[in-house]
Amino acid sequence: MEDPQSPKRAVRIAGASGGFTDRVRAIASMAQDPTVDAIVGDWLSENVMTGYGAGKVKALTVKGGSEGSDEDSRPLEERMKTAQYANTFLQCFEPAIPHLAKNGMKLVVNAGASDTKLLAEVCVKMVTDAGHDLKVAWVEGDDVTDTFQKMISQGEKFPNSITKKDLADWGFEPISAQCYLGSFGIAEALKHGADIVICGRVSDAGPTIGISAWWHNWGPEDYNELAGALIAGHLIECSAFITGGYYSRFKDLMKQKKHLNIGFPIVEVDHRGECTIVKEKNTGGCVNTETVISQLLYEISGPLYFNSDVVAQLTDIQVAQTGEDKVHVSCVTGLPPPPTTRLGVTAHGGYQAEFHFYLAGLDIEEKCQWMEEQVRFALGEDLINKFSLLDFQLHGTSTLNAPSLQLATVDFRIFAQAQDPKLFDPSLPDGFNRRILETVLQSCPGVSRSNDLRQTTAKPYFEYWVTLIPQSVLTHRVHFLFPTTTHHKAAISIPNPRTTTIYPPSQDSYETLHPVPSLTSTFGPTSLAPLGHIVLGRSGDKASNCNVGFFVRHADEYAWLCTFLTIDKIRELLAEDYKPGTKIDRFEMAGLKAVHFLLHDHLDRGYNACSKYDTLGKNDCEYLRAKVVEIPKRFLERGRV
Repeated sequence: MEDPQSPKRAVRIAGASGGFTDRVRAIASMAQDPTVDAIVGDWLSENVMTGYGAGKVKALTVKGGSEGSDEDSRPLEERMKTAQYANTFLQCFEPAIPHLAKNGMKLVVNAGASDTKLLAEVCVKMVTDAGHDLKVAWVEGDDVTDTFQKMISQGEKFPNSITKKDLADWGFEPISAQCYLGSFGIAEALKHGADIVICGRVSDAGPTIGISAWWHNWGPEDYNELAGALIAGHLIECSAFITGGYYSRFKDLMKQKKHLNIGFPIVEVDHRGECTIVKEKNTGGCVNTETVISQLLYEISGPLYFNSDVVAQLTDIQVAQTGEDKVHVSCVTGLPPPPTTRLGVTAHGGYQAEFHFYLAGLDIEEKCQWMEEQVRFALGEDLINKFSLLDFQLHGTSTLNAPSLQLATVDFRIFAQAQDPKLFDPSLPDGFNRRILETVLQSCPGVSRSNDLRQTTAKPYFEYWVTLIPQSVLTHRVHFLFPTTTHHKAAISIPNPRTTTIYPPSQDSYETLHPVPSLTSTFGPTSLAPLGHIVLGRSGDKASNCNVGFFVRHADEYAWLCTFLTIDKIRELLAEDYKPGTKIDRFEMAGLKAVHFLLHDHLDRGYNACSKYDTLGKNDCEYLRAKVVEIPKRFLERGRV
């Protein structure tokens, strides 16, 4: 492998996992490519971090100890039984070990969750048992539960980043708190010889930033370069999302038989921070400007993309197709990081359960009304008042003259949450389960219940509070599970950013600065058609916020899109899904021909407690692209995307 200190060659980083469900083959497949310098992966979305944090607290409570004492004294195999790290990472890691050793590439992952040290120790054992010598380090500092509790006792309010309410107004008791660390602990670990770096929770793009900073010898104040690496990391952090997964033009991939075994992405980050996206050879999927723009628009919150190390300015970003399955990304500039970093606080929310009934035929709305009124009567006000949430939902439509019963069937869902699990006990004659079942035989025509009643019993859920914590209070350290040649310490501390900037609590939001005076006179006659016939896009979640980005192919379409797609228009298109009074932010990215919207508090508390089907906001863009609007005929004549 080329000297990692050389600034002349771009570092090639493969993205091998976007979540705990990603493909097992990923690390091993990428590790067999000798042109890859490093592999990154993320097994820890916010929705699973809550479970690991709560699990760690429960395990420590049962053992009656604390991390670093009783926990560390038990044999490794014993500690693994209650481990709170990403088990699916180990499924991916084990088959990759010989290939990592042979090709000498680095591996940096977000997988440690609430047991980062333990996972690092397990990796050492697996490497040793496989007969190899790979040096493992782990990053400490993301678990700030003790610091968080101390700051509360000193009067810190920890306002919610979305609702702006103080923590004291939450109504739940925090049990764990985990922040997003920066990337220089990773860079330091690699500098001192680590082959594998296990993180608990650095930022999503942190592994890519850390590898790039180490490779190109960047410092903490090389903001433009770091910002470019931040975007590079954002592009590959969700693996196949940039190579054809969730692509609005998915039918093109099906026609070309490229929708199977979609390849994992590889990003080449040069010494300026500019990057080029390619993909794994001999696989399905594709890399083009549209797949790259789709991922760029995913899970952002405005013109500034915040990170613990740097802030990237997105407004002027440019993408260009430079070859088959090859896209270059440029014009990213950087600013100093904020003095704070994202903090997620977990609390036990209570318990939830749900019933599903299936209906078909005429008068669906009246049938659902019948069912809701019967259920409310059966439950009674005293029981209903014990629920923190009781929601009746209709999913789907029963079309007239449908070709099959399946296509005409809708789901009537009854969703409840409460603090007391006994309310959902199916053995009780006066609980949620039994009282709803009693309505079945007296219901409206054509009701069929689910054969699986496990969802009607109590399931614990967690509430998640998103806030900020000062970086100055963090203890960011790297631990080496091997003797290093550069120093004799088993761990070294990573300094917090020396230079920071305080940014406004809200990002810039605006309607287009150059609206077209008259859409019809400028673009000609229109026809009613789904917005998605000419507009592509992507949506996703950040806690309870949902972001939706739209983009088009041509300059005249972009002029139309900017004028047409206002905040009021989005409210109109959301229809009943818009929560009156909630904020919607809007900004434009001319280089991408894109308009981006941030729907504040759209997802009912976010994944863990959300009462919606689409807990991650993945469907919002597709829902909006299916809305019928007036579109210039000349755009439609170019062909449907």
